Amino acid sequence: MPSEDRRSRRSRRLLREAFLSLVLERGYSAIKVEDITERADLGRATFYAHYADKDALLDHVVTELIEEMQRRLQPLAAESVQGFTGKPVLELFRHAAEERDAYRVVLRGEGDGRALRRFIDDRSSAAAQIFSERAAARNVTLRIDAEVLTRAWVGELVALLSWWLESDSTSSAEEITGQLLDLSLRGRYWASGFDGEPPTGR
Repeated sequence: MPSEDRRSRRSRRLLREAFLSLVLERGYSAIKVEDITERADLGRATFYAHYADKDALLDHVVTELIEEMQRRLQPLAAESVQGFTGKPVLELFRHAAEERDAYRVVLRGEGDGRALRRFIDDRSSAAAQIFSERAAARNVTLRIDAEVLTRAWVGELVALLSWWLESDSTSSAEEITGQLLDLSLRGRYWASGFDGEPPTGR
């Protein structure tokens, strides 16, 4: 029934909002299902009609973030393979701004880091595919191990995203993306203020 669907969507939304706000206030380990239902003003039976426990609710939050990011990035895939556009990163930052509380919960490592590991693995897998396809399209060979390249990139991105969401930074998503694009294209040596070729040695 449509009315039941609307009620179900409303219940899930209220439970999600209550869950995220409580985790940000108290930490994941400190909250119980009863706390979530009380904050959402719903009964325990309603919670268990949708989720087995709070772990399942956290998993659902991560699934929603990943699926929405995949949906947003899919139209940009072909363009990303051809070159560094910065558009996928911009889309990620825009999505994070829209889903600020959910991203903060995930990026803080709440739930024993399970959600964060899943998010990083998903972004790393997506980045690895793009990097490999881009190299093949340009007929070049990656100069460092693909896993090192993708994990370094995603780790850097996650750290910056976390800082941006948690701090009082006034930088817009567009400004952050522009700086990351410069870093990708010109490197850390250039970004640190130096010109020319870096000195030999490590």
